Amino acid sequence: MRLNPKQICCYTGGQMLVEPIDASRIACGMTWDSREVRPGDVFVALPGQRANGHAFVADALRAGATAVLVSDALEGSVKVLAKEMGAAVIEVSSTAAAITDLAREWRKALRGKVIGVTGSSGKTTTKNLVRDVLATTFSVVATEGNQNNELGAPRTILAADPETEAIIVEMGMRGPGQIADLCGFVRPWAGIVTNVGEGHIELLGSRDNIARAKAELLQALPDRCGLAFLNRSDEYAPFMRDFACLVQRQVGLVWYDGSQLGSPSAAAEQGLAEASAGASCSGVPDAFGPAERQGAWAEAPTLDDQGRPCFILHIGQEQRECRLPLRGAHNVQNALAAASVGASMGVGIDAIVSALEHARPECGRQELVTTREGIVIIDDSYNANPDSLRAALMMLSSYQAAGKRVAVLGDMGELGDFTEACHRGIGLLVPGLSIDRLVCIGQATRHLAGAAVEAGFKAEDLRVVDSVAEALFELEGMVGKGDVVLVKASRFMGLERVVQGMVN
Repeated sequence: MRLNPKQICCYTGGQMLVEPIDASRIACGMTWDSREVRPGDVFVALPGQRANGHAFVADALRAGATAVLVSDALEGSVKVLAKEMGAAVIEVSSTAAAITDLAREWRKALRGKVIGVTGSSGKTTTKNLVRDVLATTFSVVATEGNQNNELGAPRTILAADPETEAIIVEMGMRGPGQIADLCGFVRPWAGIVTNVGEGHIELLGSRDNIARAKAELLQALPDRCGLAFLNRSDEYAPFMRDFACLVQRQVGLVWYDGSQLGSPSAAAEQGLAEASAGASCSGVPDAFGPAERQGAWAEAPTLDDQGRPCFILHIGQEQRECRLPLRGAHNVQNALAAASVGASMGVGIDAIVSALEHARPECGRQELVTTREGIVIIDDSYNANPDSLRAALMMLSSYQAAGKRVAVLGDMGELGDFTEACHRGIGLLVPGLSIDRLVCIGQATRHLAGAAVEAGFKAEDLRVVDSVAEALFELEGMVGKGDVVLVKASRFMGLERVVQGMVN
């Protein structure tokens, strides 16, 4: 972002309460956390349930904020401080809406390719892998962490400069229309939908509706020159293609797939490779025309003794062995999405493989921690839905532990009337996996525990508790050196406390 206070005031429809000492001074960053403010940033005072950002305006000014956006009245002493610091104070009707307003205007100045990423699971990992692959060749800005909502998406746009060549925006959603709203100012050129699962089914009611909501990203791609990346092994991919009218709108479609043990069938490959004539965007290679075509695919994927995938990566006529440091077979799909984007933008296969092989997990997403007692913890506590939990359990099952494999699971949220069925579905899966002990925390996981026992899991190997403290008590006498412990639940369960308790 490179905007001066008067531009910021104009774009947000605000009122300048305190004039800056230098109206031409450019603001180059934006934050709503006063602890993150750097000299030259814009501080946005967001009202919140636990803390109101207006209480920290003075802190932001002392840290060197060029301008602050407020919606509540400020004390006179804060205005005086702003004058002393030479900063602008701009009043707007809604500070949250002002962030979107700024992003919408700033997006007009960006010349790089904007790539949206969504899906029921794997969004953050895929976004990170796309970032790493493209960064081998281009200047890149990507969503930080999982800031994929109505605040994080505009923040990503504002973090880019006109010279940035690729901007990767992760997009989450909690209901219909939310991705469409984000796309209204993100204006993606390309879009990746990783999969359609059961996350958020409480609000959307069915997987069909989830697919429609995810396909809003595809609907936002520009006619005749946009580019969609879809996971061929996801059963809803054709549904989303048709729902978004990609063929009729001549939006290019690249299929990727890691589920096959060999190359795509000759008929499928021929059908996907046929390029139909059509216009292309200025600056976009001819290969990005409206035809469907085969992207990256994996041959003979296997897992090593720590659940890390190895496969032969195929891109066009080239192939290379690729060993992912990320755990779980599901990450093959995420890697292929990134490889397909990279190849479509001209990144060579060697650079793609190098980027994938140096990937690192986000905090709380399958991080490996070893305790002083020699217990290996797979910290996947950040979040969970039925799809990601199934993948995590399969990953644990494939891990070659010296001792026991233990799953510590908490409730999954946002499932509504499907809560019992989704938890029972996971429980029915457990006895068929190589899992030795199971600890369930919370009310919903009681359904999981019951189904697991019904399906043949030994009751003596199961513990059902109500709190983290009880879980830690059970684990103390259950695990020891050489054991591997998976910790996973939805965010509201706070199971990172289990990891902290075991480590400390």
